[in-house]
Amino acid sequence: MSSPPLSGVDRRLFLTSLLGAAAGVAGLSGCAESSAATSAKGASTAPLASKVPAGTSLKVASFQNSQQLQFRLAGLGELPFEVSSWVNVSAGPDVINAFRAKSLDLANNAGIPPIQAHYQGFDAKIVAINVTRRPNYVFATKPGSDIRTVDDFKGRRLAFSQGQAQGVVLLRALKKAGLAYDDVELVPLTSNQFLTALQSGQVDIAPLGNTQSPAYLAQYGPKGARVITTDVVDLLNLLWAPTSVLADRAKAAAVAAYIPYWAKGAVWAYEHPDIWNEEFYVKTQNLTLEQARSISELANKPYFPPRWDEAIRWEQETADLLAEGGFVKEFDVASLFDHRFEGIAARSVPAEYRR
Repeated sequence: MSSPPLSGVDRRLFLTSLLGAAAGVAGLSGCAESSAATSAKGASTAPLASKVPAGTSLKVASFQNSQQLQFRLAGLGELPFEVSSWVNVSAGPDVINAFRAKSLDLANNAGIPPIQAHYQGFDAKIVAINVTRRPNYVFATKPGSDIRTVDDFKGRRLAFSQGQAQGVVLLRALKKAGLAYDDVELVPLTSNQFLTALQSGQVDIAPLGNTQSPAYLAQYGPKGARVITTDVVDLLNLLWAPTSVLADRAKAAAVAAYIPYWAKGAVWAYEHPDIWNEEFYVKTQNLTLEQARSISELANKPYFPPRWDEAIRWEQETADLLAEGGFVKEFDVASLFDHRFEGIAARSVPAEYRR
């Protein structure tokens, strides 16, 4: 059964239905979270410890063990703290739920999940930025579709995930094409439902990551599916953590110590695509080597800006775009950035990756 399009107040209520009970209880726990957030915000200006205290541990997101594999292949050595669990989670809504449940301390996402967390009343901060200049997503059509450009999206059913990067990429593409929200049907789904929705014809279009599209085309291209490329980018790839974690001096020091590993790992993967293709995409993602190479050819060169001015501007544009559609309320995104960590990633990589 197809989900109904989003309009009016339904857009504002969409997130609750998307995230389920975990998001639904946010209002009940709002007072407690507000008190915790207040004390955490007061502690967020405390200087970072120069050394991670003994016994410190973090729960870190690592989708399908990709982060541990990257660190090992890059020869980065042991982290200076214990990782009590590597959590197999990546989608923004799932990360927010894991943060709420205190089963996750640090995650890697795009720019929209921190905005969504703020909208839900959950306090978290961005601690590292990797800017991407090339598109990470394409728009895939259902098999047998006659859609060939973004202009053809008018009147069609589009898979839309409000709390994930795919959602904002779609909204930016619509805006650039001069299409209003009411010109299309936004079907509320999470990204892990996109492929099934395309295959079944529940939606006409879904944003797919560059890592997903080769396999989709290999299977459904002969049946008339195609991808539509645009120059719309999702600028921010970031690390973020609950403010309560960052208010803990030992955990904040561990987060600061983790950032160089994250940045150096990304640089290594970019510089060693053949190894990464074979060890990750082929051996763990079951892609062919040809498919893996098509992904690495589209990979962004990592860029870790010493200052976050551009990232803040972009994040504000994203929040404003969501507010225009009634998906969130307007707010100043500067509050999402913990500037104690600004520059750590840039200082840990060669000059060509910070300018």
